[in-house]
Amino acid sequence: MPDEPIATSPARRPAPPLPLSVLTGFLGAGKTSLLNRLLKDPALAGTAVLINEFGEIGLDHLLVEKISDDLVLLPSGCVCCTMRGDLIDALERLLRDLDNRRANLTRVVLETTGLADPAPVLHTVMVHPYLVMRYRLDGVVTVVDAVNGLATIEQHPEAMKQVAAADRLALAKTDLLDTPERRDTAAQLIARLKRLNPAAAILDVAAGEATAARLINCGLYDPDSKVPDVRRWLAEEAYAAAATHEHHHHGEERIRSLALATDRALPAATFDMFLDLLRGLHGPNLLRVKGIVKIAEAPDEPVVIHGVQHVFHPPTSLPAWPDDDRRTRLVFITCDIDPRAIRDLFDAFLGTGSVDRPDRAALLDNPLVPFGGADR
Repeated sequence: MPDEPIATSPARRPAPPLPLSVLTGFLGAGKTSLLNRLLKDPALAGTAVLINEFGEIGLDHLLVEKISDDLVLLPSGCVCCTMRGDLIDALERLLRDLDNRRANLTRVVLETTGLADPAPVLHTVMVHPYLVMRYRLDGVVTVVDAVNGLATIEQHPEAMKQVAAADRLALAKTDLLDTPERRDTAAQLIARLKRLNPAAAILDVAAGEATAARLINCGLYDPDSKVPDVRRWLAEEAYAAAATHEHHHHGEERIRSLALATDRALPAATFDMFLDLLRGLHGPNLLRVKGIVKIAEAPDEPVVIHGVQHVFHPPTSLPAWPDDDRRTRLVFITCDIDPRAIRDLFDAFLGTGSVDRPDRAALLDNPLVPFGGADR
């Protein structure tokens, strides 16, 4: 009797990457109040919310179901998890719950209470070999205090960086603008926010504008069509317009933005060397770098890049250009860098000659550059 084939179950594949949103803001800005509001929003159903401690966000008034010592189920369908240990452990624990079907998760919101700079959180997700496959950064939401935000930005460079790195700005405490002086200060703050980050939408929390639907889905992929929306994600027109009308105010020259574009296709090795040299020279001062690149070896399959300081997410190749604009487009948000330095570096790698500027060969075959020159 012939052997019967052994029935096998199909291999279980990992779920699609979970979008991860980072909620940040300087101490006292109003992150806790905004998070409390978001946790009751039906648009966040199926969301895992990572917080430092339950007590910090005042969940007592909500009816919650305790799942474990560090996991509760909220009425909206969110799973709320405390980060008592390492962030990596918390993110991995959520993935185990998802893979073992103990939780039905669709996204993660991470509130960075007590963390002045969102960069370390972004680095964690972008460089960890497993997390980078299972999570994709959706965006950074920065909460700004309408009453004290202007003074905070003036006094704390970290707060200025939080604003510059954001995809969305949530303006809190506008209901406390009860005097002409406070309203005038808030108007100055809004103007300052627009100069620091011309591409980020400013949403009034007290007016009900900062809903979950408007704060999430900041990333490359359109939430409805599920296809890349590069124009919305890059918003290079906003950066270009801001550069055209740029004015320097006290302290603001530290944060600058730059948009670059070219029709020319770049050899993959050339573009890699450009990024390596850029990170070596300016890494700590690159607050955000985003772009879509036409690679010479595969001009019909553009490459998407996203970096925070010296750390870059592994490049993603798209199967086709998402729209009719087939140019390489890059946007940079920087601190303490003259935008001309990045533009000149990019031009050198494009082979665009300029008087009194080094070309690519001079940059690479130079023992004084961070990598010791091309032949060293």
